[in-house]
Amino acid sequence: MAGAQPIVIYPPAEDGSRRVRAGVHFLGLAYGPLDIAEFLLLAGLEDVDEEWVRQSELIEWRGGGPDVWRH
Repeated sequence: MAGAQPIVIYPPAEDGSRRVRAGVHFLGLAYGPLDIAEFLLLAGLEDVDEEWVRQSELIEWRGGGPDVWRH
């Protein structure tokens, strides 16, 4: 599911979490790249880990990259 659709990581919320969306599907609230990797694995992507999340061109980071988790 997630592989054919844009993966968007939204800007950090007040609590530091970031919404994760693949296409029209909300996958969850992440508190770090490892959470994003887990959501993507559950959504059907294979061979996804924290390093893949940090480097993938398939992910659109809004409001800061993989190292930004708080305002």
